[in-house]
Amino acid sequence: MNLLLIDAGNTRIKWGCSRDGEWLRQGWVATARPEALAAEFAGLPGIGRIVASCVAADEVRDAIAAALPESAEPLRWLVASAAQCGVRSSYADPSSLGPDRWAALIGAWQITGAACVVVNAGTTMTVDALGADGVFLGGCILPGARLMRESLARDTARLAQREGGFSYFPDNTGDAIFSGAVNALAGAVERVARYLGEITGSPPPVLLSGGDAALVEKRLNAQVTVVDNLVLEGLARIAAQPAD
Repeated sequence: MNLLLIDAGNTRIKWGCSRDGEWLRQGWVATARPEALAAEFAGLPGIGRIVASCVAADEVRDAIAAALPESAEPLRWLVASAAQCGVRSSYADPSSLGPDRWAALIGAWQITGAACVVVNAGTTMTVDALGADGVFLGGCILPGARLMRESLARDTARLAQREGGFSYFPDNTGDAIFSGAVNALAGAVERVARYLGEITGSPPPVLLSGGDAALVEKRLNAQVTVVDNLVLEGLARIAAQPAD
């Protein structure tokens, strides 16, 4: 069966078509232009099942539904649950967990089958801890690098948005802002990894995905594996299972 998987984030809508665990095609459009998906989907082989994750606005969700190709089964919007595909949730209200985080956890579990830290670095960054028994222990959400820099420009008098790069010891304001954002992101990942390591007895691997993955990877003191799109990997696993 050909599967169509869609990950609608705040900035980009990523998608992939897979069959028997192999990717046939992948692509993305800007979240601001969801109608462009119709052209992206043109020429896809017959689709049997569609599973989508959406954290964007309702109008984006509606536009995605309107752009879909025909499929043998109705579109299925992912909602996080207490247990799925070998992963169990410790969230106070499992269904309130973002579907992208849930899919990424499932994707990470299929890749590692072990305790790990699951990071999606995009408009926001999520850092989630997955135990050795497949239990999602919890995680944190923080602004991505762009949002951090924009908040300083918006909410302070003398820190307007400006160009900057990473430096261990910044000697100008642009570099100081950029380096502060990167260090904050890397620090959050390393702290969660340390907490998880205290439970498991050894430093856990970090699975890193998202548009800012390369930015964060360079600054991490950890065993890091970059995965192109953990959410799509998890959605593919979910879609391969019979619907409940």
